[in-house]
Amino acid sequence: MESSSEVGAPGPDGGTAEVAPVVDEVTDGAAKETALPAEPVAIPPSSLSPSRAGDFMQCPLLYRFRVIDRLPEKPSEAATRGTLVHAVLERLFDAPAGERTAPRAKSLIPGQWDRLRENRPEVAELFADDPEGERLTRWLGEAEQLVERWFSLEDPTRLEPAERELFVETELESGLRLRGIIDRVDVAPTGEVRIVDYKTGKAPRAEYADGALFQMKFYALVVWRLKNVVPRRLQLIYLGSGDVLTYDPVLADLERVERKLLALWEAIRLATETGDWRPRPTKLCGWCDHQAVCPEFGGTPPPYPLPVTRPAAGSGPARIPRASDPVPDAALADAGVPTPGAAPGATRLAEATAPGATGPASDSTPGVTGPTPESTSGAARPATE
Repeated sequence: MESSSEVGAPGPDGGTAEVAPVVDEVTDGAAKETALPAEPVAIPPSSLSPSRAGDFMQCPLLYRFRVIDRLPEKPSEAATRGTLVHAVLERLFDAPAGERTAPRAKSLIPGQWDRLRENRPEVAELFADDPEGERLTRWLGEAEQLVERWFSLEDPTRLEPAERELFVETELESGLRLRGIIDRVDVAPTGEVRIVDYKTGKAPRAEYADGALFQMKFYALVVWRLKNVVPRRLQLIYLGSGDVLTYDPVLADLERVERKLLALWEAIRLATETGDWRPRPTKLCGWCDHQAVCPEFGGTPPPYPLPVTRPAAGSGPARIPRASDPVPDAALADAGVPTPGAAPGATRLAEATAPGATGPASDSTPGVTGPTPESTSGAARPATE
């Protein structure tokens, strides 16, 4: 789960920066600064996170709107509920193991909602037209249901996470910087690492499992580059449907993801330099906040704020790798990028010590555990966190 930056500040993947004060005169030998309005200045993307990689694979123009133009987006009930539930599950582990009960977790919801509104006042707009508080009460009740369902999927009294909401970042040999926030890291006494991510939506259908695991493989790649350890298990917990999707990666998986990300970054770099950001219409367009400025809906994007340093190719944009691509090397060939070798990591994560940490569950078989047919239906929906 990843947080957005404040308006006017550089985001994790590029975006805008505020103009610094300028010196306009000298008085008595001292420089006098004039405070100018904080005018956002676009800067090229400088790193890649799972969310932004997903944006570009979904729609390059969406990536531009979020990373370069940094257009505002209205908060949604689903996304805000996801943020609230994540905060509750994180804070629950502050309590001693024996006190990590469902009633205790649900009791944290009001306080975490107050904290969320304090830190992000815009979320209060969600219920501005709810003077009686009926929608808010129902919404908080839905959050309680998600929290309670978690207890049927995991036993927090037996878990001692090594890390919660862990920010990770590494730079590949190519110069590409990868970063993200991992919901939870469990480390077994034997040193095995499990990466856990909470989702407040429903599990995807089995044919979408690879796309759902892309984020987790991204995190596994970063951890591998930082610690030279391949995580033993990747675990997605879908609170909306009560499903758990697991995958046990091998080194070849992470090498393929790295090659895919390098091809993806090359495509982003090309679009940045040419200003050629194409929309890619899909069913997900119905949830997009930027239809008014999207050519697919008759809109006109804002003027491109970065200098165009090379002309767009007349043959059209390179093919964009997708999270569900089964053969990353083919994506590289389509993007015109030679396959690089594996690159050693440039930074290291501080060693996590958790003597009481619980390792990966022993009753799950290696590989993907897909959702049951009755647990999902319809097309895959956008992530809610």
